[in-house]
Amino acid sequence: MSPDEYCQNKAAQSGSSFYYSFLFLPPEQRKAITALYAFCREVDDVVDECSDPSIARTKLAWWHAEVDRMFAGKPDHPVTRALAPHLAERRITADRMHAVIAGMEMDLDQSRYLDWPGLRTYCWHAAGVVGELSVGVFGYTDDKTLDYADKLGLAFQLTNIIRDVGDDARRGRIYLPIDELQRFDVKASEILNSQHSERFEKLMQFQAQRARQYYREAMQALPEADRRNQRPGLAMAAIYHALLDEIERDGWHVLEQRIALTPIRKFWLAWKTWVGGGRGLVKRLAR
Repeated sequence: MSPDEYCQNKAAQSGSSFYYSFLFLPPEQRKAITALYAFCREVDDVVDECSDPSIARTKLAWWHAEVDRMFAGKPDHPVTRALAPHLAERRITADRMHAVIAGMEMDLDQSRYLDWPGLRTYCWHAAGVVGELSVGVFGYTDDKTLDYADKLGLAFQLTNIIRDVGDDARRGRIYLPIDELQRFDVKASEILNSQHSERFEKLMQFQAQRARQYYREAMQALPEADRRNQRPGLAMAAIYHALLDEIERDGWHVLEQRIALTPIRKFWLAWKTWVGGGRGLVKRLAR
C-alpha cells in the first residue's frame, strides 16, 4: 500500500464529513488535504485509543519528532511520507503541525475548562489551526482568509462539542465551560449521568448561538477573491451547519445519542455547495 493509499483509507474509514468535502478537488490537492486529514486522525487516535496517559504522551512525542523529520526531508510514517511533497507549495508549516499535536496533549492535561477563553484556546489547537493549514492547501491570495479559517475552525469544533457531549461524558470529559454550567444551573453530574433537562436545553441553545456566531463571522471574513478556492471548507460548513440545525430540531438530545447526517445527505450538501461556488451558503450564513 502506498502512502497516498494509506491516507485515503484512513480518511474513508473515518466516515467524517471532511471526506465528502474533498471529493471534488483536483488530484494533487486532494492528495495533500487527505494526507493532512490523515495526520490529524493519527494524532487524535493516540488520545482516544490509549488508556494510559504516559503511553499517549510518548506517542505524541514521537509525532513531534516525526514532524521535524518530515521537514528535514526524512519522514518515516506513511502519512508524513504522503504529506512531505506538498509542504512548500501548500504553505504547510512545522509550527502549525506541532500546534495540532499540542491540542491532543491538552486532552491529556485537562478534561474540564473553567471558561470560554480557556476553551477557545483548546478549540484553536483542535480545529482553528487545522483550518489555517487547510486554506493553504486549497490556496488563498488574501491573508484575511486565515481569519476566516480560524473562525470556521472554531465553529466546527463547537459543533463537535455540542454533538459529542454524551460521548465525551462517557469518557469522563466535559468541554462545556464550568462557569456556563453554573450560569444555567446544570451540574456536571447530570451530564455525566445523561440527565436531560430544560436547563440543559437552554445551555445547548447558548452553545449553538456561539457556534452560529462564528459561522457568521467566518463567512463575513472570507474575501470574495478566495471564495472559489475555499469551496471545500464551505462544503464542510454546509454539512456542519446542517448538523447543528438537525441537533436543534431533535431537541438537543445529545446526552444519550450521537446525532449524525446520512452519507447521502453529506454528499448532496457538499456537491450543491461546490457547484454553486459557495455563494448562496456565504450569503445565508453571513446574515
